[in-house]
Amino acid sequence: MNDLLMAFYGDDFTGSADAMEALALNGVPTVLFLDRPDPALLKRRLKNVRAVGVAGTSRTMAPAQMDGELPGQFQMLKELGASLIHYKVCATFDSSPRIGSIGHATDLAFQALNPPFAVIVQGVPIIGRYVIFGNHFTTVGNKTYRLDRHPMMSRHPITPMDEGDLRVHFAKQTTKKVELIDVLQLNKPFDSISSQLDRYIYEGNDIILFDTLEEKHLHTIGRLIHQKTGPQPIFAVGSSGFEYAMAGYWQSAGIVSKPDPISAAGPVDRLVVISGSAAARTAEQIRCAMDHGFEGIRLNTDQLIDPETARDERNRVTQLSLMFLREGKSIVLYSTLGPDDPYIRKTRDRMKSLGIDVDEVGKHLGKQQGLILRELVETAGLKRVCVAGGDTCSYVLRQMDIHSLELLMPITPAAPLCRAFSDNPTFEGLQVASKGGQIGAPEYFLQVLNGQTAHP
Repeated sequence: MNDLLMAFYGDDFTGSADAMEALALNGVPTVLFLDRPDPALLKRRLKNVRAVGVAGTSRTMAPAQMDGELPGQFQMLKELGASLIHYKVCATFDSSPRIGSIGHATDLAFQALNPPFAVIVQGVPIIGRYVIFGNHFTTVGNKTYRLDRHPMMSRHPITPMDEGDLRVHFAKQTTKKVELIDVLQLNKPFDSISSQLDRYIYEGNDIILFDTLEEKHLHTIGRLIHQKTGPQPIFAVGSSGFEYAMAGYWQSAGIVSKPDPISAAGPVDRLVVISGSAAARTAEQIRCAMDHGFEGIRLNTDQLIDPETARDERNRVTQLSLMFLREGKSIVLYSTLGPDDPYIRKTRDRMKSLGIDVDEVGKHLGKQQGLILRELVETAGLKRVCVAGGDTCSYVLRQMDIHSLELLMPITPAAPLCRAFSDNPTFEGLQVASKGGQIGAPEYFLQVLNGQTAHP
């Protein structure tokens, strides 16, 4: 266990797989658990890895729910002995004081870990996510938006982002003191940056936020944080930019080796995609797949979240899916087509009438989608599946007997293809691709079907 360089908890599955990919592609062998592993499983799976992750569900949790989930997870990660512990969040930092509070998660981490200080590393230039003078920017197509003007994130159905300055947004969720090392400071000599960080900590700041505009900034951040590691683990909050920063530096310093080239997985005869994403990008991908031979099946989500009608709707979808699969066709099961789909309001209205918290739509739909996907894998003998939508992926995969995953191959940054490990032969070796709503080219599902890496 002393060989571990990093341990992380991801607030959803897609983000956790993104972190695992960033580490593995840069020479840090990583295993990702779908829940807190028991000691025997942990011991078995720790062989030949340098990083460990747990794919959680705290992105959809209220603070009281986090209180029951995160302290035990942080304690388990601390006991692994890694010098860095990361709370992995979405690259768009979406959260609120009420749902998915990154600030509350940070408070719990400070209580469990007692770190000397913490960092926020949020920018990921490889996927068009930047932090400049503390403000978050995201590229969509050929345009770059400040986060509070992002066409999707500013109107996210659960955690709409109405503030671009991460310090201001974060301050709504915690009283921890945050100071910024900005892009101008990052371009100074390394010793100057190191002294600046020490000065901020000496002045009583709990957390240091880093700007990130270019890849070279990540390398500087990785070098700086590695230099500051000691007997108490440093706590990090942020995107996979943290993994890219650390793994990139470790490789350049010879702490880890450059990995061998990864072979393409190649095509499978059939693919099942199940999507719970309301993002416009995912809608574009669904339409592209259907234009290229996938059969599209809409999920009647208002029926799936109703206990009285859920079983019948699952049976309808399963039987229709199996019919297409027997014909050798790939299928895409989708809950919405974009943020303006009328089924979103229809489903929320049904939830309200049933007295179900509308903020838990991902949890309820994800479980139902997972039961559908499980039956399709068991019945049709599928070799590869794809799950889309950060809020639902974790719940979908937890309905299947998968205890951990490793990177199989990259498809597009932040949306890899993974190999599943299971004690159930049906799911052992299953190939699982996952993506957040905003990630991937229009052809992403076709790339997963064909086992191809996307080319820039």
